[in-house]
Amino acid sequence: MLYRATVYLVGMFINFFGVALLINATLGAGFWTSFFIGVSDHFGYTVGFWYGAFQLIIIFINAKLMNSLPESRAVVPVFMESLILDFWLEFVFAPVNLSTAPFVLQVLTLLAGVGFIGLGVAIYILPQFPRAPVDQLFLAVSSRFQLSLQTGQTLVAVIMTSLALAIGGPVGLGTLAPMLFLGPVIQYFYTRAYPLYYRMHPTGEKAYQQA
Repeated sequence: MLYRATVYLVGMFINFFGVALLINATLGAGFWTSFFIGVSDHFGYTVGFWYGAFQLIIIFINAKLMNSLPESRAVVPVFMESLILDFWLEFVFAPVNLSTAPFVLQVLTLLAGVGFIGLGVAIYILPQFPRAPVDQLFLAVSSRFQLSLQTGQTLVAVIMTSLALAIGGPVGLGTLAPMLFLGPVIQYFYTRAYPLYYRMHPTGEKAYQQA
């Protein structure tokens, strides 16, 4: 359990480091993050606070769509992810301002953000702990309306991007890039991290063969 929890936390920190890079590239943020930034700009409080608040609401939306009870276990990752996101944005990256940096540096920062997000997600899904409600929302929408996963994900992405635009969130290249490249990046890192995760497991090769 300690090994799984450590991998889970490492993945979360890497993932939200990438999110912070994406935001600080000032070329737009992911569609969810753009919405939370827009809400933060209008109503105050931190991006991490709104990230957590809306995800608690999404837990009940997912339950309604799936005709099931709310997944109480999802509260833990929501709380942790909110704190980690604010750690990167409010402390580590607080003095960073790339709004006047050369465009090439902004693009490189954006691409690095996508890379770290993909690596972080690939790592934190390995222990198979509860996932964030926003990740479950794609599955819930697809299941409820009998859509493919890709169609369900695209539908949610379009809706949230539209809401982010309406509320004045930072929509731009940083919103488009994850939609185009994040899936392949996650797959690339996951296929390499999967065998390593089990070979480093306390039970070693036996855990890998049983996985």
